[in-house]
Amino acid sequence: MVDSAKSSLKRSKPNYIYTIVGVALVLLIMGIMGWFFLNINSVGSAFKEDIRISAYLRTLNKDTIGQIQQHIASRPYTKTVTYVDKKMAQEIWNRENNEDWAKILDVNPLPESIDFYAKADYVNKDSLNKISTELLGKYGDQITDIQYPQTLVGNLNERAAKIGLIFLVIAIILCIIVIISIDNTIRLAMFSNRFLIKTMQMVGATRGFIARPLNIRAVVNGLISSGIAIILLFSIISWAESQFPQLKAIRDWKLTFILFGGLIILGVGISVYSTHRSVLKYLKMKLDDLY
Repeated sequence: MVDSAKSSLKRSKPNYIYTIVGVALVLLIMGIMGWFFLNINSVGSAFKEDIRISAYLRTLNKDTIGQIQQHIASRPYTKTVTYVDKKMAQEIWNRENNEDWAKILDVNPLPESIDFYAKADYVNKDSLNKISTELLGKYGDQITDIQYPQTLVGNLNERAAKIGLIFLVIAIILCIIVIISIDNTIRLAMFSNRFLIKTMQMVGATRGFIARPLNIRAVVNGLISSGIAIILLFSIISWAESQFPQLKAIRDWKLTFILFGGLIILGVGISVYSTHRSVLKYLKMKLDDLY
């Protein structure tokens, strides 16, 4: 009779189709939110690393300029560094201001400089002040000034902190909603098997014997749901990158795989937990309470 009950339980597998689809859709929503969060961080980092820091030169000695450039390039905060002569400085000014003042002036008043871009972690007011102090302290005789858009840096970090906090709160709320939704979906599926679970208990099956196939089924369902969600999410990401090529440039495969792994852990973990809890619940209930 135990085998008969177990076979009946296995024949109820089609009931899980709706559960798999439901969990996959919920995981997809969670994945999209996670992808947005990762890309916002990447976009913010890319924007920070696009802020130019200019060390204006007093010296015209090429050997000294090369030493300064090499020193800046060797520092841990430097992403890229470039020597900008007067001609390049004029081209940059014309490009940024959309006009050519050379038609009016015969002399190029722009100084030569060493322009460098700092890594995102160093693009904040305190770090850039320390960098400026260090360079001026070491090369004060060769560098007249170090300039960067201070207002932009200050506003950027303040807004980044606020946006990060908002997304953190949204992510926590969404995670709670996802867990509750998956739990309710699985409990609803288990509700249709409550009589089979109770029947197996009544014919002498142990708790572990009853829960084992259901837990295994929960693992399989969780993997299938996660797989569907990952495939759909990858399709959405590919479509978005085809529409906005900039997203492909800042894509981080490591973080993307971490996101996919998180969806698998969440899908399998919640499925097993909810299934096992439902089995124990129905095993403890009296037969009359199942109706």
